[in-house]
Amino acid sequence: MSLNETPRSSRLHIGIFGRRNAGKSSLLNSFTGRRVAIVSDTAGTTTDPVYKSMEIHGLGPCVLIDTAGFDDEGPMGKLRVEGTEEALRKTDVALVVIAANEIAALGDDELPDALAQEREWLSRLAEKHTPTLVVLNKVDEVSSSAAPQGGDAADTLAARVAGALALKDNAVNPAAPVAVSAATGYGMDELMRALLRLVPEHWNARSLTGGLASDGDLVLLVMPQDIQAPQGRLILPQVQTIRDLLDKKCLIMSVTTDRLDQALAALSRPPVLIVTDSQVFGEVYAKKPASSRLTSFSVLMAGYKGDIASFVEGAKALNTLGPDSRVLIAEACAHAPLPEDIGRVKIPRLLRARFGESLRIEWVRGTDFPVDLSGFDLVIHCGACMFNRTYVLDRQARAAAQKVPMTNYGVTLAWLAGILDNIDLPLPPE
Repeated sequence: MSLNETPRSSRLHIGIFGRRNAGKSSLLNSFTGRRVAIVSDTAGTTTDPVYKSMEIHGLGPCVLIDTAGFDDEGPMGKLRVEGTEEALRKTDVALVVIAANEIAALGDDELPDALAQEREWLSRLAEKHTPTLVVLNKVDEVSSSAAPQGGDAADTLAARVAGALALKDNAVNPAAPVAVSAATGYGMDELMRALLRLVPEHWNARSLTGGLASDGDLVLLVMPQDIQAPQGRLILPQVQTIRDLLDKKCLIMSVTTDRLDQALAALSRPPVLIVTDSQVFGEVYAKKPASSRLTSFSVLMAGYKGDIASFVEGAKALNTLGPDSRVLIAEACAHAPLPEDIGRVKIPRLLRARFGESLRIEWVRGTDFPVDLSGFDLVIHCGACMFNRTYVLDRQARAAAQKVPMTNYGVTLAWLAGILDNIDLPLPPE
């Protein structure tokens, strides 16, 4: 990613789903205008999901996800389908692709059974309230004899598919499939228009700092430049916070923790908001002016990427932990642990100092998130700057469904510092 690119985690994720050889990879290539995914007549060519970041006029920065067929078989096929299901958890808008040439000759009584898997995945997407569009691909391979005399074969087949899938026209899942040919470009303009209509009007309009700062406010950022800070640059949450505050026309001052006293003394008025690294929550809280709000970069990310109220509610489980409790720490980054790593060293050390050395702590990184969380007393998630909001909300929903509380790094550190009730949360402006 170049310095001027929108991070993948902040882009609209468009998932492309369907059976093997439905033409998903061809559709991705048609969108991008070049050969991004390998196309072959051999079923199962796509193995791991292919993520392609691009700009789409009218949509802005997007990520197109080309997935393996959800009908894949065998031991490796099972793993590929699991990858497709993981992509589903990240998807903001879904395209379910059907190969027109494989169903055109079927009778109306045969279509429902033939499209049973598509109907199942459409149901799963509907349960997640994911806006979804059915795409009838390869219509260039359908004979004109598939339509009544004087009719259009593509439109006729699209209507039959809509009936077989029992599609209902609503704001999330339009009833009419879009007929296209990724090979010839037929219908791609209509597909783009339908996709634009499907994206929620105010998608990604959230502010990272919520209602904590507004035009003209003075904001102080406390940013320790320790071993975890990449040399010569800032970490992503810091960069995104600065950009959000600049967009709001705030006045911004940045300082390292050891210069906090000097920074406050140099200001002619107290900052409206102080945003700190969560690791120094206690130190900054002790020195902040009484009128200044206080939050952290991780807490801001918790509200931007997930449900902040749920994270705070999950922190109540910290009151019930004991020496025999079991805690899962989930990291979005797959980085190698560093000395004094926040998730691997500092939080575990603080937890064990509070609850006992026998406290059981386990870690997962990247997309390795357990399906079964029932054995854990608490899940503590990082700020998730590398994940999109849909994916984080999915993890919160999975934990809630299993009645396992989940909180985040910043909220946990505020609780451990004894100031959780005194920090400010990035709630949307009223």
